[in-house]
Amino acid sequence: MKMLIAVALGGAVGATGRYLFAAQTLRFFGPGFPWGTLGVNIFGSFVMGVIVESLALRFQISPEVRAFLVTGVLGGFTTFSAFSLDISLLLERKDVGMAALYAFGSVGGAILALFFGLWLTRVVLS
Repeated sequence: MKMLIAVALGGAVGATGRYLFAAQTLRFFGPGFPWGTLGVNIFGSFVMGVIVESLALRFQISPEVRAFLVTGVLGGFTTFSAFSLDISLLLERKDVGMAALYAFGSVGGAILALFFGLWLTRVVLS
């Protein structure tokens, strides 16, 4: 139960941070390009790298604190950080083909699934 509470609280923090970041970039840059999404994805991936490597090399924290930070905060801020970590782990194992398949499959599959969802909803609701 402690783990679920840690993830939920972290998710609230991360989602709030994402909203605030996106709102600020929208005010600053305008609506012409999704700067907020791009920014949280890049920054979240950077923070994921810092946290994961810090925990591997120097710090030991409880599983609940790790879940709060990695799954909760970063998951709420950007799910792209987990995607980036998965790619980096595959590349560190020298599995370039699988990393490429995962990257293109994830991005391409997500875009195709979104369009399928749009189409299906239009068919059902029309």
